[in-house]
Amino acid sequence: MDVVMEYMDTYVFDGVYNQAAALTSTTPLPRDSLLRQSLSLFVFIYAYIVAFYFGTAGLSYRYIYDKKQELHPKFLPRQKLLEMACASRALPTITLMTVPWILAELHGYSMVYKEWSKFGYVYLGVSAAMFILFTDFCIYWVHRLQHHPLVYAKCHKLHHKWIVCTPYASHAFHPVDGYLQSLPYHMAVFIFPMHEYVYLALFAF
Repeated sequence: MDVVMEYMDTYVFDGVYNQAAALTSTTPLPRDSLLRQSLSLFVFIYAYIVAFYFGTAGLSYRYIYDKKQELHPKFLPRQKLLEMACASRALPTITLMTVPWILAELHGYSMVYKEWSKFGYVYLGVSAAMFILFTDFCIYWVHRLQHHPLVYAKCHKLHHKWIVCTPYASHAFHPVDGYLQSLPYHMAVFIFPMHEYVYLALFAF
C-alpha cells in the first residue's frame, strides 16, 4: 500500500494538505504525520471501495443479472435502492475499522516485502495461492460463526434480508459483518510474507 500512497501523496494529497494549510494559515501536515496518514487512508480506501462497489455491482446488474428475478414474490419493493442504501451506511464504518491495518502495514509491521527475488520467484505464485486459500478458509469460518445464535441476529441477519438479491446486495450488510469478513485479507500479510505488488493485486481484486 505504500506504493499507492506515495502516488496519491504526490499527485493528490500534497496539494490538498498544502491548500488546507494555506486557507487556515497553518503548517501543512507532513507525510509522516499519523493524523495525515490516517485521514489520507480513510479518504482513499473509502473512495476506492465506493467506486468498486457501485462499479462492479452496476456492471453486473446491467449486463449479467437476470432482471426477471425482480418479479419473484420475495423480491422486496424498491429492493435495489434498499441494498444500495444499506451498503452506503456500512462502508464508512468498515473503512474506519480498516485504516489501522493499513497503517500497521505502512509502518513496517507486516511481512510485505519489496525485492522480487527475496524468497525466490516460485514463491510469488505460492504466496498468491496461499493468500487465496487462507482468505477463503477464514471467510468460510467467519461466515459459519456469524450464524451462531448469539451473533446472527445482531450482526449477520441483515445480510439475509435480501432473499432474492441483486448484485447491489454484495456489500449490503451490517458494518461489523462486513469488517469481520474482510479481516482475513488484512491478516494474511501479518502471517506469511508477500511481495507488495502481488498482495496489492490480490487485495484490489
